[in-house]
Amino acid sequence: MANPAVQRFITKLVMAMPDPVLRAMSGGSAVEVGGRRLDPQFQMMAHAAKAGPKMTSFPPAVARAAAAMGFKSAQGVIEPGVAVEDFDIPAPHGGLKARSYRPANQDPDAPVFVYLHMGGGVIGDLDTGHGFCAILAKRARCAVVSIDYRLAPEHPFPTGLDDSLFAYRWTRDNAARFGAPAGKAAIGGDSMGGNFSAIICNDLKKAGEAQPVLQLLVYPATDITSETPSMTLHAEAFPLTTETMTWFMLHYVPEGTAHTHLRLSPMKEESLAGLAPAIVVTAGFDPLSDQGEAYADRLKTAGVPTLYRCYDSLAHGFLGFPGLVKKADAACREIAGLVRDAFDGKLASADVQRAA
Repeated sequence: MANPAVQRFITKLVMAMPDPVLRAMSGGSAVEVGGRRLDPQFQMMAHAAKAGPKMTSFPPAVARAAAAMGFKSAQGVIEPGVAVEDFDIPAPHGGLKARSYRPANQDPDAPVFVYLHMGGGVIGDLDTGHGFCAILAKRARCAVVSIDYRLAPEHPFPTGLDDSLFAYRWTRDNAARFGAPAGKAAIGGDSMGGNFSAIICNDLKKAGEAQPVLQLLVYPATDITSETPSMTLHAEAFPLTTETMTWFMLHYVPEGTAHTHLRLSPMKEESLAGLAPAIVVTAGFDPLSDQGEAYADRLKTAGVPTLYRCYDSLAHGFLGFPGLVKKADAACREIAGLVRDAFDGKLASADVQRAA
């Protein structure tokens, strides 16, 4: 077996090659679906992945370990000037692992941002979004707290969601510990983390609690019963296929639980009025792209200030690849800038927007 450090070096060397070379090495021509062209670096990763076994062929624990290794190597150089600290949140079941990011230029008026990672409720950890969290802290000039919620199948629905809700409330109530205004917090995440973030905003509304300052939903799963065109068009997309989504849900959702449950599919909520201002981001090559866009449209229709962006050439999971995919890194930085704009009050009158 090759040394992991050597494998990472070779991967980064290959990914740094010019776009025409990457295209030639990964099929010879550009990948175009639905009028969109896939980024050459993502195309190269997708081509390489075809040579290996599918995630769905592994037990969850093995898939989790393999994914952790891959995402850890894809973070790149962490932003300078950001202090990182691992700590435990005192939760009812024991310590809930978390990681804080404090930029040297932190704005004392900016809310603390609670980040929830991707992974279908089955994979992912504090390293999954490590690079993005540092970028977010630096560019949005806010403290970020990333949560290592418990995973299925060892801890099925709604355990990870409840962990995340508890962690949000704890972080909000202890915001001063992170140099942020007391009682103020934003929330966000990607994929399942986006699903959790959307649901938590609805949960807080039902509990009569104040909404987060902002919700950031990046390629979120908002309706796990979805049969929209993107579910078919991108059924075999890398790294998220519809087969992988089914595998996640088989492990995450207990038998007998309806997929229409509002704490699984927030799109099924009767009303989204009164929720936190939102930034909703989707990827062009993603089975979830339609439901993310539809949720943004519903938020806007409900009167929620909402900004929508689609990164047409990128694929699901791009927040996890800032160290390997140039356009993913640029998107991470742009999204962090949008969060900063929202903190500065520039989202209040924004319409839903679409950008390449």
